[in-house]
Amino acid sequence: MSSASSLRIALVGNPNCGKTALFNQLTGSRQKVANYAGVTVERKEGRFTAPSGRVFQLLDLPGAYSLEATSPDEMITRKVCLGQMPGEALPDLVVCVADATNLRLHLRFVLEVKRLGRPVVLALNMMDAARKRGITIDREELERRLGIPVIETVAVRSGGARALIQHLDQAAAPAPTPASGSADDDLHAEVRSMLAAAVSMPRNTSVIDDAVDRWVLHPAFGLALLAAIMFFIFQAVFSWAQPLMQGIQAGVGAVGAWVAAAMPESLLRSLISDGIFGGLGTVLVFLPQILILFFFILMLEESGYLPRAAFLLDRMMFKAGLTGRSFIPLLSSFACAIPGIMATRSIQDPRDRLTTILVAPLMTCSARLPVYTLLIAAFIPNRSVWSLFNMQGIVLFVLYVAGIVSALAVSWVIKRVRKDKSEHALLMELPSYRLPSPRNIAIGLWERALIFLRRVTTIILALTVLLWFLSTFPGPPPGATMPAIDYSLAGRIGHLLEYIFAPIGFNWQICIALVPGMAAREVAVSALGTVYAMSGGEDMIASQLGPMIAHQWSLATALALLAWYVFAPQCMSTLAVMRRETNSWKIVAVASTYLFGLAYLAAFLTYQITKLLT
Repeated sequence: MSSASSLRIALVGNPNCGKTALFNQLTGSRQKVANYAGVTVERKEGRFTAPSGRVFQLLDLPGAYSLEATSPDEMITRKVCLGQMPGEALPDLVVCVADATNLRLHLRFVLEVKRLGRPVVLALNMMDAARKRGITIDREELERRLGIPVIETVAVRSGGARALIQHLDQAAAPAPTPASGSADDDLHAEVRSMLAAAVSMPRNTSVIDDAVDRWVLHPAFGLALLAAIMFFIFQAVFSWAQPLMQGIQAGVGAVGAWVAAAMPESLLRSLISDGIFGGLGTVLVFLPQILILFFFILMLEESGYLPRAAFLLDRMMFKAGLTGRSFIPLLSSFACAIPGIMATRSIQDPRDRLTTILVAPLMTCSARLPVYTLLIAAFIPNRSVWSLFNMQGIVLFVLYVAGIVSALAVSWVIKRVRKDKSEHALLMELPSYRLPSPRNIAIGLWERALIFLRRVTTIILALTVLLWFLSTFPGPPPGATMPAIDYSLAGRIGHLLEYIFAPIGFNWQICIALVPGMAAREVAVSALGTVYAMSGGEDMIASQLGPMIAHQWSLATALALLAWYVFAPQCMSTLAVMRRETNSWKIVAVASTYLFGLAYLAAFLTYQITKLLT
C-alpha cells in the first residue's frame, strides 16, 4: 500500500473491453496524458475521490490480449504490473476489466493477470449488453472459482461504476493473489470449466450484430459503405466547420485590428500584429475542422466499427503489402502520424510493422488541414455539385484518397523489394456494436482541443516569433525600394531556396514557410501569414491571407503546393518517433528521402501540367 489513505490502481484488459470508458467514468477530467519514461507508449493517469474522501490514483495501461509479451504494448503492461518499469511505482491493486458478453476470450487474460501474484479485482463490464443478449452470469460462483472479487460495471452509463467504487472504498488493504504456474492448455481448460459452471448464454453472438454484419462485412456493399462513410466525413469536415471558422476568424481579426490600432508604431506592435495575430491567428481558425474529424474517428471507434473496417480491408491491404491490422494505425495517422506509428505495436510481424511505419506519414494528418483548407478556400470555387455535394469538400476528399492510394502503392513496392511471399492470417476480435458514449466522446474531443491549443501556444508560437525576428532583422538599407522583408535573413534564405523550388512553382515566400513547417505542419500557414504580413503592411490580419495568395499566386502554384503536402516529409516530431520505434537512423533517412522525392515529383508534374492546361 502506498499509504493508509490512497491506493494506486492499474487498469488492464483486452482491447474493446471498455477499459478506457471505465477510466473516463472514474476520473472524468482529472486525468493527464504523457509517455512512459524512455519509450513512446502513451500513458493515461487520473484520480478519483471515493465517498469516504479517500483518493485513488488510476493508471490506464495499454490494451493487451496476453501477458506473454509479443508486442511493445503488452510488454509495458506486464512490466508495470510487476513493478519492473523504470520510473513507475508498483501498483497496489490491478483491476482487470472484462467484456461480460465475451468471457471466453477475456477470462483467459484474467487468469494470466491473476498468476502474476498481484492483488486483483475483476470488473465485469458491459453487463447491460450481456443481459440484453440473454446471458446470465453467476457472479458469486465466478468469484469463488477465480478466488478474486468480481464486481459488475457498465462503464458507459452514469453511475455504472458505483459498485466498483464502493468495493474499493470499503475493502481492506488488498492481499496478493496466490501466483499460479499453470500452462496455457491448463488456462483454456480452466476457462471452459468456469464458463460451464457460471455462465449461461443462448448464443455466441448477438442477433443484432449478426444482422448488421451481414451488410457491413459484405465484400461489395461493405466496401461501398466504408467509402460512403469516409466521403461523408470529409464533406462534413469542410462544410460543418465553416460557420465556426468564420466566427473565430472574425474574432481574431477584430482583436488583432484593435490591438494594432491601440499601439504606437514600434517593433512590439509589429511582433504582436504581424507575428502573433498574422501568424497564430491563421492556425487557430482550423480548430473546428480538427475537432469534427476527431469526432467521427471517436464515433467509429466507440461504436465497434473500426475492427470491422480492418477485417473488411484485410484482403486488399494484403495485396498491397499490408494487413488488416495496419488499418487502425493508418486511420490513427489521419489525426497525427505520431500515435499512428506508435499504434503499429499491435502488429506482430516485424516486416508488416516496418512497412506500416514507413507509409504512415502518407496519411493526411490533421496538421495538413490548415494548409489544405487555406488553399482550397482560396482557389476552389465554393459551389454545389449536383445540388448535393460541396466542390471544396470533394477536393479535400480527393486529397485524402491520394494519400491512401500512395500509401498502398509504396507498401506494394516495399513488398516487391523485400520479395515477401509469406501469408499472414488476420485473427481479430469483432466487438459488439454499441452506442458511443457522449461522455467519452466529449473527453476525447477536449483532450484533442487541449493538444492543439498547446501546440499553438508553444511550438507554433515560438517558431512564429522566431520567423518574425528573421523577417525583421536586419532592416533595409537607406534608400531601399523593396519591402523590408526582402533584406532580412528570412528573405535571403527564401530567395536562395527559390532556385531549388522554382521548377515546381514555389515563390520565395512559400520557401520560407516550408522550413519551420518541418517542425509542425500547421506552422506553414502561420509562417505564410507572418511573411505576407511583413510584406504587405502591418494592417494585414489572418482573414486577408486567403484573398492575398489568391491574387498573387497562379492556380498551378496552388495545386503544386497541395500536391507537395500530400507527400511532403513529415514533421521532425514524427521522424523522431520513427527513430525511437525502429531504433534505426537508416529507416528515418529512407523515409525522409522517398517522401521528399515523391513530394517534389508530384509538385513538379502538377505545376507543369497545370501550366500547359491553363
